[in-house]
Amino acid sequence: MIEKYFHLRANNTNIRTEIIAGVTTFLTMAYILVVNPSILGKAGMDTSAVFTATAIASIIGTLIMALYAKLPIAMAPGMGLNAFFAFTVVLAMGYTWEFALTAVFLEGILFIILTFFNVRELIVDAIPLSLKHAISVGIGLFIAFIGLQSAGIIVHDNATLVTLGNLGSPSALICLLGLVISAILLALRVKGALLIGIISSTTLAIFMGNASLPHTALVQLPPSLSPTFLKFEWAHVLSVNMAIVLFTFLFVDLFDTIGTLVGVASQAGLLDKKGRFPNVKKALMADAISTTAGAMLGTSTITAYIESAAGVAEGGRTGLTTLVVAALFVLSLFLSPLFLMVPAAATAPVLILVGTFMMEPVTKIPFSDYTESIPAFLTIIMMPLTYSIAEGIAFGMISYVILKALTGHHKEITLVMYILAALFTLKFFV
Repeated sequence: MIEKYFHLRANNTNIRTEIIAGVTTFLTMAYILVVNPSILGKAGMDTSAVFTATAIASIIGTLIMALYAKLPIAMAPGMGLNAFFAFTVVLAMGYTWEFALTAVFLEGILFIILTFFNVRELIVDAIPLSLKHAISVGIGLFIAFIGLQSAGIIVHDNATLVTLGNLGSPSALICLLGLVISAILLALRVKGALLIGIISSTTLAIFMGNASLPHTALVQLPPSLSPTFLKFEWAHVLSVNMAIVLFTFLFVDLFDTIGTLVGVASQAGLLDKKGRFPNVKKALMADAISTTAGAMLGTSTITAYIESAAGVAEGGRTGLTTLVVAALFVLSLFLSPLFLMVPAAATAPVLILVGTFMMEPVTKIPFSDYTESIPAFLTIIMMPLTYSIAEGIAFGMISYVILKALTGHHKEITLVMYILAALFTLKFFV
């Protein structure tokens, strides 16, 4: 039945590989169960309720992606979007978290409409193939940068912005050991290399005091959703500020999701010769529905997770991978002490190595054609430097349209690309 539904043999995979891939993806993104309540808690939200909302919204989005879109891409509240929710809308602009939650709900509804009428799919198809390959490479650098940061190997510096951290610190040592173990196992073609690396790093972290075994009961009922469930505020729904907040949520989520879908699909070998991949509309609908549901439950925007690339690197190719992720999110509701004991330093090696895997599409970029290679390079380099997938895509699209239009290649630019470049330009300068 599983073979018939997910077409495992046709995708050159099997049940064991998909399970390992799902566990790996979950472990690399489980941090969201801790980080999201912490960030939204700063906006005044009940952190226990946000934990439950985060898990359930992730389950909903990931299940839709698994059973409807059948893609190995997991869903959860997006980092960056939750920070915008808490620090900009609530703390900087002075609105309530209920106001911000209402904006997320409206964003989800609009995304459902845009997806139903194929607007989002049209945008995905309009992105040139060279930029699609660049998006994958850029995400690889971005995800590796996140891993290096989370382990304290790369740290902030007032003079140079970033610099090498203390390699003798516990978190750096844990990461470096996990990196060596995982890299050796990968070189030896050992199945589950990344997962073994995470387990090894976590074990070391426990011995070094950077992680501890749960001191409370492993099995616990999930906290109540009542403090955040359906807590919307409609008083300012027609205000200019609501329009600004809603537009920002829409814009960032749209291109973060598209970038992640294209990047992970490219790594998984799901793109055809024209850069299209199957079930993209269904994947976008999963994003839209889960964002709407997440707002109702009490969490910020749900989006496709770049950490899904870790599962793809382990061989995940179908929705069975994400079905495993959804099952583990269900378990996390009741076994949160066990899942949350894995420190960021233990998952950092996976993110670094996944960055390596995502470099391969760079060989498919035509570097001899500067109207293709320069926009591709800007897409790649701006993702980690701006800490945003969306900003990287923006630089790539704007430069692509400008170079093609001013060098006699305007026929290669689609109407959708002109519109997108114009919108990105307005976002930067208006």
